[in-house]
Amino acid sequence: MSYELYYWDGLQGRGEFVRLALEEARADYIEVARGNEAQGLGTGAMLALLNSKREACPPFAPPFLRDGNLLISQTANILFYLGPKLGLAPADEGLRYVANGLQLTIADVVTEVHDTHHPLASGLYYEDQKDAAKIRAHDFIDNRIPKFMHYFERVITQNYQSDAHLVGDKLTYVDLSMFQLIDGLHYAFPRATRHFGEHYPLLAALHDAVAARPNIAAYLTSERRLAYNESGIFRHYPELDKAAR
Repeated sequence: MSYELYYWDGLQGRGEFVRLALEEARADYIEVARGNEAQGLGTGAMLALLNSKREACPPFAPPFLRDGNLLISQTANILFYLGPKLGLAPADEGLRYVANGLQLTIADVVTEVHDTHHPLASGLYYEDQKDAAKIRAHDFIDNRIPKFMHYFERVITQNYQSDAHLVGDKLTYVDLSMFQLIDGLHYAFPRATRHFGEHYPLLAALHDAVAARPNIAAYLTSERRLAYNESGIFRHYPELDKAAR
């Protein structure tokens, strides 16, 4: 039976972190919101599930994943569930909690990325908060990117099992998510991340190694990989970007 992934059509968003794991493992999955409504799929089917009064605990928002009768929400939670099933979690059970902690920290960064272009209210258009967004984005570039990336670089450095992975001695879903985070930052803030590899060589090497993996490379050049756009989390507004200090 195929996994069913629910996320907004036309956007990478938080759903992309789940897609990368499914694609790396060559798992059988369906993008429900991208499907044909005549087949019971499409955005309407996703919204119907979100608003369902029959689910014991309906998800609050996408992404969420259905595996048989099990419905799982929240990106980090989905990956914590999928990791062992897809061979993308540490074999050591204790390290699985370490991986989950790292994934939750990545989620913190993603939230801050979103807030660079929507610092006042998610319900307002970007154009209604451009001045505040510029202040928020420049602080993110000067202070928050270095704080988070120095931390993740240190995590790899102190991983006694490997200097090529964040946790353990082989690829995990956290490495895939770090690729997506770095890739998104390069898109949103090309000037700020121009010298990323000089400051964070291990993270840059991890990003490039993930991109070169056969299944990921095939996915990145396929129609399934949606392009970044200014409706997603990682948005490129030139006025928000600047060279890092």
